[in-house]
Amino acid sequence: MLTGLKNWSFKGIPDNPAGWIVTAARNRALDIIRRDKLLAAREKEIVSQLYVSEYDNISEPGGQSICDDQLALIFACCTPELSHDSQVALVLKLLAGLSVTEIAKAFLTSESVIAQRLVRAKRVLRCRSAAIKIPEDKELEHRLKSVHQILYLMFNEGYNAHAGDDLVRHDLVGEALRLTNILVNHHLGDTPGSFALMALMCLQASRIPARVDQEGNLVLLSRQDRSLWDKKLICDGMHFLDRAAQGDTLSAFHLEAGIAGCHATAPDYSATDWKQIVFYYDALLERQRSPVLALNRAIALSMSGSIERALAELEQLADDPKLAGYYLYHASRAELFTRAGQHADARRAYLTALKLTESAPEQRFLRAQIAALEH
Repeated sequence: MLTGLKNWSFKGIPDNPAGWIVTAARNRALDIIRRDKLLAAREKEIVSQLYVSEYDNISEPGGQSICDDQLALIFACCTPELSHDSQVALVLKLLAGLSVTEIAKAFLTSESVIAQRLVRAKRVLRCRSAAIKIPEDKELEHRLKSVHQILYLMFNEGYNAHAGDDLVRHDLVGEALRLTNILVNHHLGDTPGSFALMALMCLQASRIPARVDQEGNLVLLSRQDRSLWDKKLICDGMHFLDRAAQGDTLSAFHLEAGIAGCHATAPDYSATDWKQIVFYYDALLERQRSPVLALNRAIALSMSGSIERALAELEQLADDPKLAGYYLYHASRAELFTRAGQHADARRAYLTALKLTESAPEQRFLRAQIAALEH
């Protein structure tokens, strides 16, 4: 009908308007069917090309203004009328398109908490008539912290999707990289923290081609084919990490990028500098007491040869409510139990982890680990 209105305003109303609409609708439906068949046949090729175009020339310099509508809107929504957590949750929901469940998992909290946070944020904006507008340059830098967190969480959800048939959401990874690249090329985003965030994303994204096999199954870091890692992204990541080191700022993104750099530059898994990684996690925990950071540190500690000590540290985290529904905590315990020869404990931990993830590749991986223990 919309097509008819556009055409008829120039060409006049046809003799049989109803018949014209039915024919146009039928042709449109056929076009959609043909397009879907073509996309299904060439999906892998198209995704591959999109992946290259999103990640290619990532370190090329850009302009000096936020000319991208999406990034400008993110800055606009990070209004001081809202708390930091509310800003982040609201943008992830409205602009990044994440579900309440995905946002809750990103914050390691319940869906009801996020839902209430979103309701309160909208109420604040409505009651105070807060203006959602692109801020002036002097205001932009005060909003950088929230923008960094939004881009970081958007990338993380793309890198390890919490639900669905695919482990990686290339759309979110590509968009987070694109927006962060624009940010670091803006004169106010030209900061050590922005460069560190860009370095972290590049180094993490470099491993994506090896994270799943041809059947879409999860491949652990220890078993990944490192020849598949994106060498250009690794070079870009180290380039941005060098730029992040200029100045006296040390952010959490610097330390996380340092950890990613240890993995990216190790010739093989056995050559990974786990002691350096533990050092980085110690530095992160000094800045922020986070159960997830403590979990990751324990895993790194186990790889440096202290499995019993790592297990003891994981047990100390057992009562943390933020980890109760975090499947990676239970999966990590299961792996360490397996390495320690405690197969019954490992099986129970894997079963708990299986109940907590909605990601199909992760579920297949956990079932395979449980089956291996039973043999």
